[in-house]
Amino acid sequence: MFGGDPLEALHLPDGTVVEEHDLVTDGDVLIGGQSVVELGVRGGSVVAGERVRFGGDIEADGDCRLDMWCDVDGNVLVGEDAYLGERVHVAGQLMVSGDLDIGDDVDIERGFEANGWIVIRNPMPTIVFLFIYLSQLLRLGEEEAASEVAEAFLGGEHELEPVTIPRGARVSDDAWRVSMPATIGDGCRLHGNFRATDIEVGGDTEIFGSLRARGDVRIGRGTVVHGDVTTREGDVTIHDDAHVRGDIACENCALSERAEVDGSIRSRGALTITEASIEWDELPSAFVPTETDPVSAFVPIADSDRFEPEPIADPTSAVVPIEEASVDWDAVADRATRNGDVSELIAEAEDS
Repeated sequence: MFGGDPLEALHLPDGTVVEEHDLVTDGDVLIGGQSVVELGVRGGSVVAGERVRFGGDIEADGDCRLDMWCDVDGNVLVGEDAYLGERVHVAGQLMVSGDLDIGDDVDIERGFEANGWIVIRNPMPTIVFLFIYLSQLLRLGEEEAASEVAEAFLGGEHELEPVTIPRGARVSDDAWRVSMPATIGDGCRLHGNFRATDIEVGGDTEIFGSLRARGDVRIGRGTVVHGDVTTREGDVTIHDDAHVRGDIACENCALSERAEVDGSIRSRGALTITEASIEWDELPSAFVPTETDPVSAFVPIADSDRFEPEPIADPTSAVVPIEEASVDWDAVADRATRNGDVSELIAEAEDS
């Protein structure tokens, strides 16, 4: 009814970047339980499952909800409301602009401050809270309201897609390791080696690391990968203007003629060089298609008129009959063969 599990894959939407050991996005951040994020997180709302460990600060413009036994090695700054489950540990300071709902045995080493209500109790885990809330709405027959709540929580129809990190992931400056597919959007700038079952990278993205997958790897137009691209059983597809600064190892490889690969390509199956996709708005303004062949033939424009060569008055005058040639080719070839010097043959041809 509400679609698939949003945490069944690693998804980094358009414009996601890593800045000074922080994961930065304009949208929300959803993190599955048992994950380790050795980075700070800056985004809209931040929601983390049980036993998630953060290696830096959390800065949430919206809400921040941390389930039981989460560990934050830094400060937590929340623009709206905060929900901290039982036995959450914050190594720094907690600052909340709205209300604070806090559980038992929460350890905040440098204290906390909230501008709204402060309730000390055990807030229920996020997934349990969502399940109970949706169950009550459905029991009352409010299916439309339940759909809206689910889409709002899971990022179904938002203008900005959330960053989703699946359960059990390991994220750091060195590596992004997940046992599920990984999707990276357009215009991202990321550090670390990506390890996933399948990897799809959008256009104009820069990755300072390698890509390794069990299945297929797809690299979009204009993307730069500062490392190797390796797949154990799948295929690699590289689109126009992409640049791989390392080696490629795969089953089959489809490479655009406008792509660049600095290293070697090891393909156990087929290696295909595909034609670049031509778009009229990408062509220089000094070229237009001819009427006879609108795709492959282009002629330069000069003063808005087509360039045409001057015709030859007598086309046959430029042709020298064979019988008028004065070169004794048999003699020249014989001397070149005896002397082992082909330059004599060339000199005779030029003199003629």
